[in-house]
Amino acid sequence: MSHAIGPLRVGPAVTAGLAVLVVTACSAPAPPRSVAVTSPSPAASTGAPALPAPTGALPVGTTALYLKDASRPDPWVPEAKARELMVTLWYPARTGAGRRAPYMTAKESELTLRGKRVTGAPYDMLSRTRTNASSDVEPAGRKGGLPLVVLSPGFTMPVSTLTSLAEDLASHGYVVAGIDHAHESYATTFPDGRIATCVACDSDTDPGFGTRVVQGRAADVSFALDRLTGSRPAWDGSGLIDRSRIAMAGQSIGGAGSVAAMLRDTRVRAGIDLDGTTYARIPKSGLSRPFLFVGSPEHVPGGRDNSWDRDWKLLTGWKRWLTVEGANHQSFTDVPVLAGSLGVPAPGGLSAARSAEITRAYVRAFLDLHLRDGSRRPWPRHPEVKVCTPGSGTCA
Repeated sequence: MSHAIGPLRVGPAVTAGLAVLVVTACSAPAPPRSVAVTSPSPAASTGAPALPAPTGALPVGTTALYLKDASRPDPWVPEAKARELMVTLWYPARTGAGRRAPYMTAKESELTLRGKRVTGAPYDMLSRTRTNASSDVEPAGRKGGLPLVVLSPGFTMPVSTLTSLAEDLASHGYVVAGIDHAHESYATTFPDGRIATCVACDSDTDPGFGTRVVQGRAADVSFALDRLTGSRPAWDGSGLIDRSRIAMAGQSIGGAGSVAAMLRDTRVRAGIDLDGTTYARIPKSGLSRPFLFVGSPEHVPGGRDNSWDRDWKLLTGWKRWLTVEGANHQSFTDVPVLAGSLGVPAPGGLSAARSAEITRAYVRAFLDLHLRDGSRRPWPRHPEVKVCTPGSGTCA
């Protein structure tokens, strides 16, 4: 593991990653809609990061939902008798006019940078990150016409580190639900001002920790789907969602959570793992729904991490395994965009723009293929992206 990439896959590697000064988890969850945004002074804005513009034609809106699952206690704080979640939605909007959505609050930025021991930037720097979505604007679309994609971030990382991907998908007509799994990142802010800190960080060397995380995330996903597509939806725009077209994507253990969620919940009809070691065990009968692996060069067939080799044999539907030359574990997140403003090394050999372009292109191609009629559209062809053939041990 490179010391430039931070907490990666849950397991022995995480212990080392958490002790390192890392850029990889340097962001925080999108704040609830009650959080006020103030414009920083020009001097404070100097060097602040800006996310790349979405590639779709539709304006993007965003809002945050507070969800409370009273049917189960919090897996990390057992005395909390209900599981609380913040879910950030990105969606096609009727207008792009409105208050620009914040990336996070100043307090969330501070807690995250302190947690990651990043000292080369002001503690509020991540709250200055410029997004491309408008807060709480009216969604656009016809009833039941929009596919839904659930996003889950890596361990210790908030879902805001996947904002660039989420905004891009929304600009192409997807509803995106990014879940902040409370107590698994440094700061998740609830509407009443409470901040859930990373209680799980104290347990990451426990036996079976990875399995415990993905099982909890799968339960979070199912509950979020209940609240977004059930008879009493938590979002006013839920009627726009096509309940038959739901997929999930995640980075690191969020990608492992995609496998776990698909095994738990048949509503998730396709899944993507962005460079995450998997933990949920697929039964011998197999998993027949479509799945995409996208990874750094560490994730080659027969490599150090054998979890993809194990799962590949049990994926019986459409499947593809891609590696990206020059990528590292965090190249599939917003981290490359954030690195320069934080005064830390950029991850991998790809530029921030190229990392975002590749991640967006292949994720959307997969989703278009399996949630829309995308079979006639050409698959992206970037020279850095190699298609792997397990068994032969080659990626070309």
